[in-house]
Parts: sequence; C-alpha cells; structure tokens
Amino acid sequence: MTVRRRISRLPLLALLLVLAACAPRQDTGGAPVSVLTRVPPADRPAAPDLSGGGLDGRPVRLADYRGKVVVLNVWASWCGPCRAEAPELSKAQRELAGKGVQVLGVDTDAERDEGRSFEREHGLVYPSLHDPGSRKLLRLPRGYAPRALPYTLFVDRDGKIAAKYPSPLTAADVRTITRPLLAE
Repeated sequence: MTVRRRISRLPLLALLLVLAACAPRQDTGGAPVSVLTRVPPADRPAAPDLSGGGLDGRPVRLADYRGKVVVLNVWASWCGPCRAEAPELSKAQRELAGKGVQVLGVDTDAERDEGRSFEREHGLVYPSLHDPGSRKLLRLPRGYAPRALPYTLFVDRDGKIAAKYPSPLTAADVRTITRPLLAE
C-alpha cells in the first residue's frame, strides 16, 4: 500500500471512530447498556471552576451556579449528535430552571462565530463557555474528560461531579438524571 492510499484512508478512519463512539452501547445479550455513570456522594470529585468568555462575549463561570444542579454539556457545531441534542437541552432548561437546574454548554469549536451560529440555529436558551481546543476541559479530574461528543457531566449543588453521560441526551434523560440530585 502506498503512502498516498494510507493518507487518503485517515479521514474515513476518523469518521468511523466518531460514529462508533456515538453508536448505542449493547451488552452480549443485545439489551441496551446504560451509558450513565453515577458517582456516590462520598466519592464525588470537585468540578474545576471552568470559566472564560461565553459565546456572547460575557464572562461564564461554572462556580456562579453553585447551589444549582448543573448539566455541563460539551459540544461542537460540526457534531451531528450535538445538533440533535441541543433542542432537547433547551427544553430541559426551560422545564427545570425553576427547580434549581442550570444547563451550561461548553463549545469546543475553534472559532466563536461557529458556536454563535449553532446557538442561533438551534435556539439555545442556556449560556455556553467558548473553549477552543478544549483547553479548559483539561482541568477536569482524571476519568471525567470527554472522549467523544456530545458529553455531559452533572454537577451537584456543592460543585462536585455527580454523574457523567457520554452520549446524546433527551429532555427526559435530563429530568431522570437530575431528579435524585435535586432531592439531595
């Protein structure tokens, strides 16, 4: 195989890896396996204070939402599953804001304009921190950094990571996952 043929297959390999990361996970019996990982209260690591400029240019800081359950969703405008998930997260934000839940996005696009276009196109009703290159996400504790998009962390009222969900979410998923966190 020539070097040219190997290089031309790299984009295809990357696409297959992304699609595999987004595929439903199944056990050997064919039943879906939950991708939710809950963290017992005694074992929860502190979430780093992710902060910086939002897509609108105003400061965004995770610590400003202490006292609320935060749905920290990592996305990018080029991510197909992220595009499908965005309206669901806006729906969850509208439904759960009064109960103490805050959706906070982390846009990993290289250019802020790409994130702004995504925000407008999908009618996001929650703020998003702009994190080109995912540099801020490198501050997450070991085992909690995203490996694929979309990726969501659930942060409890005390600012500790209570769960991770490495797959697209629906508004119903957000309600189900946040319910016990709101009861704590």
